[in-house]
Amino acid sequence: MRPEIAVLDIQGQYRVYTEFYRADAAEKTIILVNGSMATTASFAQTVKSLHPQFNVVLYDQPYAGRSKTHNRHEHMLTKEVEGQILLELIDHFAAEHVLSFSWGGVATLVALSHRPRRVEKAVISSFSPVINAPMRDYLERGVDFLGNLDRPNVGHLVNSTLGKYLPPLFKRFNYRHVSNLAAHEYGQMHFHINQVLNSDRQCYLKAARQIDIPVLFLNGEWDEYTSAQDARLFEQHVAKSSFGTIQATGHFLDMEHKAACNDSRRALMSFLKPGQSAPRLHYQQGQTQHASSM
Repeated sequence: MRPEIAVLDIQGQYRVYTEFYRADAAEKTIILVNGSMATTASFAQTVKSLHPQFNVVLYDQPYAGRSKTHNRHEHMLTKEVEGQILLELIDHFAAEHVLSFSWGGVATLVALSHRPRRVEKAVISSFSPVINAPMRDYLERGVDFLGNLDRPNVGHLVNSTLGKYLPPLFKRFNYRHVSNLAAHEYGQMHFHINQVLNSDRQCYLKAARQIDIPVLFLNGEWDEYTSAQDARLFEQHVAKSSFGTIQATGHFLDMEHKAACNDSRRALMSFLKPGQSAPRLHYQQGQTQHASSM
């Protein structure tokens, strides 16, 4: 399964590395949005779950992965810029679906708030609009380590918090990746965290109110940082929202163990392709209509 690789020009400002996994029989295309400090490699398991039922698109943000050598990194990217990049990629690949992980939910909410004509459904996984006590502790420690370019402690922090339920092999890979990022990548993450800690989280909910397509919010049962309970706040703001909880799983969902991978796939297929077998998990679907607010 070899992807078609391209580095795309975005509005003459950014160059974005992309992988396109084409499936001849697929009727729809889905684009996957990375979490912070992640690259296309983090979606290896998700691609296997979605292809060949869908054409699958992966990409690296301009500051990360295989995109970073093609960009100058002269300034930090805001969530609005990341949302605009996603909109450009949606148009380029004619994507009908979007799936985001963790911090990628921010860019996805921003993009969906513009109501892209082509997009039919979206999945936002391991994300919530609430900065609860565990998440605040993680972010405050992270901003200190990142600001000091303390690479070992950044790696240990991620593995002992968000990644606490990853298997040992994945933890080793994760540590090597996170503790060897370039200084500008740490700077971008530092910028992200400061945005989260110092901005009004109502911006997420304001964007959510503009979304007019079905959105599945998918969280792990054991994820105390972006909890399933906190994610349900979106129910009051996304008119066509539904919620799934992957049992016995933390923040990284399908990467944590085989049962979580299978249950994540069932949840995705049940939502994106109705008529597939029902998922073996706690899965709540709500279609309560809410009046949109400006």
